[in-house]
Amino acid sequence: MLTGLYVPANRPDRFAKAVAAGPDLVVFDLEDAVPVDDKADARGWAVAWIAANAHGPVEIRINALGSPWIEDDLAAISSVPNARIRLPKVESADDVRAVLEKVPSARITALIESPLGVERAFEIATADPRVIAVALGEADLSSALGVDDTAGLAWSRGRLVSASRAAGLGAPMMSVYPRVDDFDGLRRTSLEGRLLGFVGRTAIHPRQLTTIVEAFTPSAVQVAEAEALLEAVDKAGVSEGGVIVLPDGRMVDPAMVGRAREVTALMREISSRSS
Repeated sequence: MLTGLYVPANRPDRFAKAVAAGPDLVVFDLEDAVPVDDKADARGWAVAWIAANAHGPVEIRINALGSPWIEDDLAAISSVPNARIRLPKVESADDVRAVLEKVPSARITALIESPLGVERAFEIATADPRVIAVALGEADLSSALGVDDTAGLAWSRGRLVSASRAAGLGAPMMSVYPRVDDFDGLRRTSLEGRLLGFVGRTAIHPRQLTTIVEAFTPSAVQVAEAEALLEAVDKAGVSEGGVIVLPDGRMVDPAMVGRAREVTALMREISSRSS
C-alpha cells in the first residue's frame, strides 16, 4: 500500500468522499480526531458504515488501552468480521494480545508512539500472526523524545522499518504530515522516509495523496536499472539461488535480484492507478 487516508469517525458525511479519493487504505479515527462527547455516535457510525460497504481495505483506529472508551470500541468492532484495528499507543506484545483476546477475528496495525514502544518494535511486530503492520505515531513520539525536527526521528523510523522487515511484514507506511497545504514539506519528509525504507504514507486530507504517490514512485533510472538487471538474469537462464555471473561479467546476488523485483512490482502498482 502506498497511501492511507484518515477520516474522523464523527463525520459520516466524509466517509464516502474518503473512499472516492482513491487511497489504498481508509482509516476511520475514533481516537484523537473525535471529541469526547462524540465518541459513542462516531463508533456507531463507523461500524455501521463498514458493515454496509465493501470498498477495499479499511481500518478503525480505536481508543487506547486503559481509556474510558476502549471496551465499548472493542465490543462494537467484534460485530465486524475480520475487522482491521489500528491500535494506538502500543508499548508491548501484551497490548496487542489483550485486544485480540477480545476480538479474536481482528487483524492489528500496531501504532507505536513512545520510546518504550520503539525499543520493543520487533517484539510488537511478532506478537501474533494477526499483526499485519506496525506504524509510528510521530506527534507523541516527537514530544516524548524532545525533538522538534524530523531529523530527530531518523533512528526511530529506521528501527521501525528494520523491525517490520525482520518480522516478515514488509515495508511500513510513514506517519501523517500535519501541515495540509505544505506540499514541499510533505514531499521532502516523504523522500526522507523513502531513503529509510518506508513505502507509502498516511494522509489527513485527500489533496496530500498525489504528492505521497509521487514521492514514493521509483525514479526512471531506478526502474530502468531494475528492469535491465532482471532481463539479464532471465537471459542468462541460471538459478537465482546464489551469486549469478552474467555474460557481461557482473556478479549479482539474490538480494540484488530481490530488490529489483520489489522496484518493478511497486512501479506496476503505481502504473495501474492511471490505467
